[in-house]
Amino acid sequence: MSSGSTPVVRLRGVSKRYGSTTAVSDLDLDVARAQVFALLGPNGAGKTTTVEMCEGFVSPDTGTIEVLGLNPSTDNAQLRERIGVMLQGGGSYPAARAGEMLDLVAAYAANPLDPRWLLDTLGLTDAARTAYRRLSGGQQQRLALACAIVGRPELVFLDEPTAGMDAHARLVVWELIDALRRDGVTVVLTTHQLNEAEELADQIVIIDRGSPVASGTPAELMRAGAEDQLRFSAPRRLDLALLVAALPEGYRATEPSPGDYLVEGKIDPQVLATVTSWCARLNILATDLRVENRSLEDVFLDLTGKELRS
Repeated sequence: MSSGSTPVVRLRGVSKRYGSTTAVSDLDLDVARAQVFALLGPNGAGKTTTVEMCEGFVSPDTGTIEVLGLNPSTDNAQLRERIGVMLQGGGSYPAARAGEMLDLVAAYAANPLDPRWLLDTLGLTDAARTAYRRLSGGQQQRLALACAIVGRPELVFLDEPTAGMDAHARLVVWELIDALRRDGVTVVLTTHQLNEAEELADQIVIIDRGSPVASGTPAELMRAGAEDQLRFSAPRRLDLALLVAALPEGYRATEPSPGDYLVEGKIDPQVLATVTSWCARLNILATDLRVENRSLEDVFLDLTGKELRS
């Protein structure tokens, strides 16, 4: 986010307690305009409470929250006209038909999207006359998403948007979220699918016990801690003394497991050339040569020690 831009969502020193349990602790967050912002964390990390405070459903005990320049607690009526909220459980009337529910939500908006187009885009046209309670879990999720965006919000909160969906439906939703971003809509996303965050998010914040433990783009988070490792495969028990001598001072070369070699230090083109030249002098072929790259799941487990479960 550039220094001159105003965050769409800003939290400063926000805390929330439920009895003796601290759900959110002295949290600072900034969400830039027209980006997909993913808030990740294990169960009980404070994600839901944080989002509910931003939506105005819950008030913080301490700290300040601004959403589109408004206080979600005191300016809630004004804020509702400008945001979309996708709730887990859908938030629909059990007996209402899918098309009727979307039409009702659209009727409250000044310039809604065409409900028929949304139903078609999300594969719900054939289910338009089906009662909400008779929809599959994936269909209910897609209807909840449609209700969240039909009013053309400036900012939309998506809670587990692809939960219960098959692979095809998930890709359709990803494409729709990407289209929202291109249209200038800001998306705050919570998800238990790390590949979803990796695919969609411009910015990720991982929280645990109500406080941030890491933030950055997906690429930045996955590079952190892995940019100083080069791995390759070669015959077992090679003498690494000459390789260490050829590398800059402070580098290490080890064989963590038979035939798998690890070079640790800042990996740049010159270091890569040194390794391949050493292999050439030994008349060996190094295979599977790679600068180590961690997955977002690796990062998450390292930081929280927990799997990301729904």
